[in-house]
Amino acid sequence: MKQMKRMMQQIWRVVPMALVLTLAVGVVPALAKSRTINGAGATFPFPVYSQWAYQYYREARVRLNYQSIGSGGGIRQIKAETVDFGASDAPLKPVDLEAAGLLQFPMIMGGVVPVVNISGVAAGELKLSGQLLADIFQGRITKWNDARIQAENPGLKLPDQAITVVHRSDGSGTTWIFTNYLTKVSPSWAEKIGNNKAVNWPVGVGGKGNEGVASYVQRVKGSVGYVEYAYALQNRMSYVLLKNSAGNYVAPTSKTFQAAAAGADWEHAEGYYLVLTDQPGEKSWPITGASFILMHKNQKNADKAKAVLAFFDWCYKNGAEIAERLDYVPMPAKVVEMVEKTWREQIRAGGKPVWK
Repeated sequence: MKQMKRMMQQIWRVVPMALVLTLAVGVVPALAKSRTINGAGATFPFPVYSQWAYQYYREARVRLNYQSIGSGGGIRQIKAETVDFGASDAPLKPVDLEAAGLLQFPMIMGGVVPVVNISGVAAGELKLSGQLLADIFQGRITKWNDARIQAENPGLKLPDQAITVVHRSDGSGTTWIFTNYLTKVSPSWAEKIGNNKAVNWPVGVGGKGNEGVASYVQRVKGSVGYVEYAYALQNRMSYVLLKNSAGNYVAPTSKTFQAAAAGADWEHAEGYYLVLTDQPGEKSWPITGASFILMHKNQKNADKAKAVLAFFDWCYKNGAEIAERLDYVPMPAKVVEMVEKTWREQIRAGGKPVWK
């Protein structure tokens, strides 16, 4: 575990904003022969993708060049065919997949976590309901010692401190998951702002990527933002306890993410379109989501397509331990079987199946 943390710290120091990730540069001899696969998109799965790619290079000598630019950018790049795969935390609907000639499949699941920088408040001390969270991000609640927040936290001394909202400035699957949840728990949010990868934020400042939001929240006193859980852990940020649909306050952990994902019905999700926010369950974390891979059904280069699928096959079958250490939820074996069956049936090059 200590070794894993050291590797993560090294990667994050080298790529503090995670704009482009090229694994194994400087780690292997310059003359080493290797293939490279190119992807772009979501920052949500960046921590686990980086570790998977590091280990996969050691075993297969295939390098991953991944641009962690946000889900919106990943969707644009795969549609433009400038990368071998796109990554998005906002699933595309079947009609949109069909129009673009794309296949979509879930790669990993995890949690989006509200994080705060409040004087005297440690991780897991502040409790919020979904409605309170929505009102904070709408600018309806502007001080941390607001009576409604204090009523939710009777044993916690909250400061007379202004709230600074930090949100994503780029088109983001993390934002899509977060606003999808707020739309479900707040009628006013649903009516005035809605659910999308980018929304018209009523208040706050924007940061690019999960990294940018984390950096802002760390620097700005009185701030609140939302990041994928691995970023909260990596940066030792103070997370919030959220009231789930069962009325229980829960902490973000791999177990509460797993509880939310337990009822996911992937078998009946057309095009693997499935949303995991506000799921039932006593221990379910309410802002749980999956991250998806996008590829073209008709591939121009069979060998390159096989290399991409071989990497994801390895991640499914060998990457669970790494994922769990970073508090992600690996896809169940049954879902992996479904996904790889879809690869065999739908991904082709020159009219022939790529994956056998």
